[in-house]
Amino acid sequence: MKVVIVEDEITAAENLTYLVNKIDASIEILTVLDSVKLAVDYFSKPTEAQLVFMDIHLADGISFEIFEQVSLNIPIVFTTAYDQYAIKAFKVNSVDYLLKPVNEEELSQAINQFKNQNVSDSSANESNIQGLLELLQTKSKSYKTTYLVHHRDELLPIKTEDLAYFYIETGIVKGVTFNNKSYMIDKKLEDIENELDPDMFHRINRQFVVNRNAVANIKFYFNGKLIMNVNPPAKERIVVSKAKASEVKNWLNM
Repeated sequence: MKVVIVEDEITAAENLTYLVNKIDASIEILTVLDSVKLAVDYFSKPTEAQLVFMDIHLADGISFEIFEQVSLNIPIVFTTAYDQYAIKAFKVNSVDYLLKPVNEEELSQAINQFKNQNVSDSSANESNIQGLLELLQTKSKSYKTTYLVHHRDELLPIKTEDLAYFYIETGIVKGVTFNNKSYMIDKKLEDIENELDPDMFHRINRQFVVNRNAVANIKFYFNGKLIMNVNPPAKERIVVSKAKASEVKNWLNM
């Protein structure tokens, strides 16, 4: 088997090379490429490579940019340092991956998998790459970090990380900080939900958007509902509907 490594970290490339040779001494490492540009130049020409190990982030950009410039019909194993949330999306897109730092046992399994299956089944097809590119763009989206709020005769910048939750009270949206100060927010709750990092903030019900760091505990309620207790305590009970219970628990369990 002939392999190409696309990796910009020298130590990571050396470690991967060492492990590959340790697992199967007959595997030939054709080259190590450390940038999008070098990869595009290399794959623009005929290659004997049968398998590619490719890091997500390279010296000059994201590796998926390679596929926008060249057609690559070679099985690919992506290496990534992404968290488990991202890894789940990799699985959904049916693209193999190795979580960095690369583990010898998992690497061996990946190599054996590609030895035993049809090459066409594991090629980096357009839909898979597009799905992962959309994932990266979502993860790198800029979320709101500050709200400028009115307070008496002045405007105060309040960091979103200092806000425990947002809620609607008699048609007015308010944000409550962790030190239990309340401020009017001149926005709709729907707009606030869309401009906050979904890993940190979640729409619990129609009245509340909650910071995960504000969640004290969740208690079981009747008919499959939940009660969420937050710090500082909310003025009204935060009820999670049965339909939304699993979603909220999955968010907190990320």
